[in-house]
Amino acid sequence: MSGIDDLPPLRDVIKRFDLQARKSLGQNFLLDLNLTARIARAAGPLEDCTVIEVGPGPGGLTRALLATGAKRVIAVERDERALGPLKEIAAHYPGRLEIVIGDAQTFDPRPMLSGERAKIVANLPYNIGTQLLIDWLCTEPWPPWYDMLVLMFQREVAERIVAVEDDEAYGRLGVLSNWRAETKILFDISPAAFTPPPKVTSSVVRLVPRAAPEACERRLLEQVAAAAFNQRRKMLRQSLKSLGVDPERLAAAADVDVTRRAETVPVSGFVAMARELSEIRKTKSITPAP
Repeated sequence: MSGIDDLPPLRDVIKRFDLQARKSLGQNFLLDLNLTARIARAAGPLEDCTVIEVGPGPGGLTRALLATGAKRVIAVERDERALGPLKEIAAHYPGRLEIVIGDAQTFDPRPMLSGERAKIVANLPYNIGTQLLIDWLCTEPWPPWYDMLVLMFQREVAERIVAVEDDEAYGRLGVLSNWRAETKILFDISPAAFTPPPKVTSSVVRLVPRAAPEACERRLLEQVAAAAFNQRRKMLRQSLKSLGVDPERLAAAADVDVTRRAETVPVSGFVAMARELSEIRKTKSITPAP
């Protein structure tokens, strides 16, 4: 028996269903149910919530979410070997676990939510975690269909998510994440807690969507940040040239000197440059030909 429910220990489940982690799927199973319970609690009260979980594997976090009181869990798993363990959990918590066998990168949960907002809580597969986060942050319209993200990443990726200006890890991901959400690293998890142990420490990150991020076109914000950070060691005067507009005009709109580098510009500065880029392109599109 486990510490959170009376289902079998996860090691026994993995052995019984021959569910060894596959590197090709980015799988590292978290078997410590005390830690999965801690992740579930980090999402706050769950009694009235639908939770989306990606990559449940043998179901350690799934069990913690349900034991913590989640009203409903939608578990999205592409590995059909996990279907057996997940069905056992569903039987233990009747009517509260829905299993979707499919690719989280193409799965849209909104039809299953019937307009209800959800929380996303997951130990994301390392190989797709960053792209899934970007997809969720790029959801339109905004505010999104979820109230909170509680996600596990490699520590290096977590630091990039929460980074702001003058942080060593600050880059495009930090600009997008902190523009649209309030971000925080909650705690780290040692490699020893996983099977197989990854080579890096993992971190649990919480992102709470901002109801009203500073206004700008997301696509243009991404373009400005990409141009600036693709040549992060160069001054804005040089790095922003790839946008095809006057870098000095963009920098002036952000009230920063064109001799500064991307890592010193706050998120609000990138937003201001994106707005200015929008105005420049609108003007060019309506200027009559000579």
